Amino acid sequence: MPKSREIHLIQRPSGAPKPEDFALIERDVVDAADGEVLVQNLYMSVDPAMRPRLTAGQSLGEAMLGGALGRILQSKHDGFAVGDLVNNRLGFREFFTSDGKGLSKLSPDPDLPLTVHMHALGGTGFTAYGGLLHIGQLKDGEQVFVSTAGGAVGSVAAQIAKLKGCYVVGSTGADDKAAWLRDEVGLDAVINYKTQSIRDALEEATPKGLDVYFDNVGGDHLEAALRRMNTLGRIPVCGFISGYNSGHSSVSNLSNIIYSRVMLRGFVAPDFMHLYEDFQRDMAGWLKDGRVKYQETIINGIAAAPQALIGLMAGQNSGKMLVKLSE
Repeated sequence: MPKSREIHLIQRPSGAPKPEDFALIERDVVDAADGEVLVQNLYMSVDPAMRPRLTAGQSLGEAMLGGALGRILQSKHDGFAVGDLVNNRLGFREFFTSDGKGLSKLSPDPDLPLTVHMHALGGTGFTAYGGLLHIGQLKDGEQVFVSTAGGAVGSVAAQIAKLKGCYVVGSTGADDKAAWLRDEVGLDAVINYKTQSIRDALEEATPKGLDVYFDNVGGDHLEAALRRMNTLGRIPVCGFISGYNSGHSSVSNLSNIIYSRVMLRGFVAPDFMHLYEDFQRDMAGWLKDGRVKYQETIINGIAAAPQALIGLMAGQNSGKMLVKLSE
């Protein structure tokens, strides 16, 4: 019977989350009974989409939920063996028992690091792939803007657009991220929205307008992009980071959707599960031949998980934010 530390939400944040909104709790985890497995989480994912659940959805006084990669330590379940790696949604904890529901086996690519299955070759990569190609209906050679292009989803979306021969502009909030996007990833233009006016910089960077805007931000980024959208442009809306803490995100020129006949559509990954095998094949190949690059920010220990989430919302990560829970 192992002891597990886990992170509980103990009060709902007002604005940006703070350390005192969370508590580190230790509890006993029972051994696996018949039909169950005992899982030790190795890594957990920290994502912007966790923030809205802190306001509504995440129960107080219970272990928080989040994507994680774990290893089976005990198994009395016919579908799992000791040593199997499993994806799960029970992050923010070190150990748990399960009847197998919600667990999916991972057969990692031996030629790639294990952690890449949690971002570029995992959920965030798939979100970028399907959001851009299926929802955004990207065509070769188009004009593309990706907000938070230094993040886990945005960086993959921007690189897929480059692989399709597109002219790609990315925004980010730090000079080091901008340098990586420009010098390593090879974007055509990069905007640091903390030192430049996003409206003026985007207008200068897009002389041919925009066919696709991959939106992770909303707010002033969406407003700036709507000014530049070409007729029949598409805006796949992946996230609304600008409004997660405040609960709202103001955009004053939504009427541009009408006059330019712009498609603006929110989406989630289950919308395009039929593309998953294509994604796995394409992304594994792109990663192995170096055509898709990535960055990781890895924080050690479950106790640091709240700070990882707080730091993510403040843009302190480069690429995917992960918390390492065990070797």
